[in-house]
Order: sequence, then structure tokens, then C-alpha cells
Amino acid sequence: CGGSVSDSSGVLQSPNYPGSYPNDADCVWEIQVENNFRVTLTFRDIVMQSGTCQHDYIEVYDGPLHSSPLLGRFCAGSFPTYVSSSNMISVRFHSDSRYSFRGFQAHYSSIPADHNTTIQCLPDYMHVVVSRDYLQSQGYSARRVTLNDSRCRPTVTSQEVVFNIPYNGCGTIQEENNDTINYSNTIRVASSGRIIKRKKNINLHISCKMLRKSWQQVMYAAEDTVEVNEYQFGRYDMNITFYDSPAFLQQVRGSPYYIDLNQNLYLQACLHNSDPNLKVVVDTCVASPDPHDFNTLAYYLVRNGCPRDSSYATYYSPSSHFARFKFNAFEFMSRHPSVYLKCQMLVCRLGDYSSHCYQGCSTRAKRDTSPAEEKVDVVVGPLQLREGGAPSGNT
Repeated sequence: CGGSVSDSSGVLQSPNYPGSYPNDADCVWEIQVENNFRVTLTFRDIVMQSGTCQHDYIEVYDGPLHSSPLLGRFCAGSFPTYVSSSNMISVRFHSDSRYSFRGFQAHYSSIPADHNTTIQCLPDYMHVVVSRDYLQSQGYSARRVTLNDSRCRPTVTSQEVVFNIPYNGCGTIQEENNDTINYSNTIRVASSGRIIKRKKNINLHISCKMLRKSWQQVMYAAEDTVEVNEYQFGRYDMNITFYDSPAFLQQVRGSPYYIDLNQNLYLQACLHNSDPNLKVVVDTCVASPDPHDFNTLAYYLVRNGCPRDSSYATYYSPSSHFARFKFNAFEFMSRHPSVYLKCQMLVCRLGDYSSHCYQGCSTRAKRDTSPAEEKVDVVVGPLQLREGGAPSGNT
């Protein structure tokens, strides 16, 4: 149960609904719609163990579960509606080992947010757009919109003021909080008064916060002149590529990738981000014949940084944004026409020796991620046996 949901509208319901939900369930749905849209969530049916909501309950969070405000916790009563302040909302369903009931059903949809000011956290920069109509309606000129570093100028069109703010320049500040890595800057909108100033300046504080498996994007206005709150969530830009040798010079571009049994396979994971102070390592890699199911038939090559397959090995990488590793095509391939890999990558601060990026093999619980660590899932494949493929001695 649970998982990531990206459709613009849909239905959530407890496991086995309208039948009785199982005991000891703990399900989390992350609903993420398009940037600069919001999520509206309405519950249509709730039948659970009532009372103090200590045993069975539903929780709704305004963003990712571990890093966002709790909007509500309930187990009975009227059918509530919630609207997110961003393009993401999380729903958690929990049941204990006692009684079981029908559970819940909820409908969600996306609605446009206020487009006066929008923000996107892209791989290399923060993309911020301020509406000129909005500025003019508040009595401000587009010519007086600047960044912390005045040398970094916006692009001004007939309708918008557009900033592309790098994570590693233009006065962007980097900070670490309990569970985020923050990149922040300030857009300043100055009053046009020269001698007599009747309006306050506006400071638009822009920040991208790297959360577990996502980017959170925040904008707010200071000095109580204009109140603007924008939160957006995205995903890390990460890809994994096959190479034809341990020199990692020539990519394998064909798909499917036809291989022989016992052939060495070389892979490189790459994090696309302009912050040089990040490090990526392989946390877990699991193989399956079904790209949508890595539980039923699963073969772990590495798990929580611990190799599970004797052929798995890592290589030196020229950049902290790369992680290189290899393994052998295995007997699993002989029983299934295609095999897919799902790899969970761990991103940490470069030089943070307390992080799991530097600690290697660990028996930690899956959710036990220390501050300033993020996990990103990437699926690659399919791998297929070459017709009449014999075991290869490729090294």
C-alpha cells in the first residue's frame, strides 16, 4: 500500500477497501501534481476504530511526511477536505494489531495556484518568474527588481521578470538544517519613490530545500508588504548508464542491452546538479523481471551499501557526482527474457564523514537517514540475453 502518485486526479483508499483493512498496516501516499498547482483532497468515507485515534488513524501532511506540517489526524467524524500550499501532499494510514474496519476512501485533484510569482528548482538553478501585471498592480516597476548580487540581472519580457539563480553563485547561501540542505537568495523589489518613500521595499526570499527524495521550493515575502507563499516539490535529476568497459569511456546506447551470461556489466550513476559539494553513492540495487515489481521476484546485488552478490564491486570516480560499479550477468537471466535494475542512490554533503556515504556497509533501517542525506530511486533496463548467448569470459 502507499507509494508515489503523480496523476492530476485520482482516488486513494485503504488496503482491501471496501473490505476490512489489514492489521499492522502503515501506508504512505505522496501525491505530487504539476509545478505551481495545488492538491485538494476530500475524504468520502471513513469507517475506522474511533475514540482517541491512537490505534488506527489517518494523517495528512502539507508536503513530504517527515519534513512538513501536519494538516490533520483523524479516525472518524465528518469528511474533511484539505488543500495543500504546494504541489505535494502526503497521506499516512496506520492500523494496529487489534480491530479491523472498512477503512477510508478519498478523492484528490489538482487546482491552479496563484501564478503571480512562480518558482521551480531545476538541476542547475532556481527558475523564478514574477508577473509584471502583479508588480504594476502593487505600484512597483519591473526595472527595480534586483537580486542579492546586483550583477546577476533578470530577463525582463513584456509580461514577466525572469531570474535563473544558480545554486553556487549570485549570492546564493547554502545551509544545512535538521533534514534539509538549503539554497537561498533574495529578490528585492525597490519602491520607486526618490525623495518621499510611501511604500516599503519587498524582499522575496527564495529557497530550495533538498528533502528525502525531493526538492522543496519555498518563496515568501518579508517586511509585511506583500505576502507570497510558494512551495513546490520536484525530484532529483539522476540517471544510470551502462558502459562497455571498466574504462568508462563508451556508453552502451542500445535498448534493450543484449548481454551474455557471466558478462561483466559496468554502470555509472550521475547526479545532475550544479552544487559541487554533493556526493553520490550506491545504496541498494535489486534486479527483477518486472519493472513495476521489485518485491515478488527480486535479486539484491547490494543492499544498504552491503554487497549481496560476489561479483559486485565499485570503482573510483573522477567526480563526487558520479558513482561507478559493476556486476556479472547472473543465472537469473537464463529464466526470464528481460531483467530490470532498480537502484537507490544516496546523496550526501561532500566531506560529511558522519553520513552513510562514507560509512559503507550498514545494517541501518531503511528510514534511518541522517541529516543532509537523500535517497533517489532509478530504474534501468531491460537487460536481455543475446540469442544463443554462451557464458562470456569478458572482464
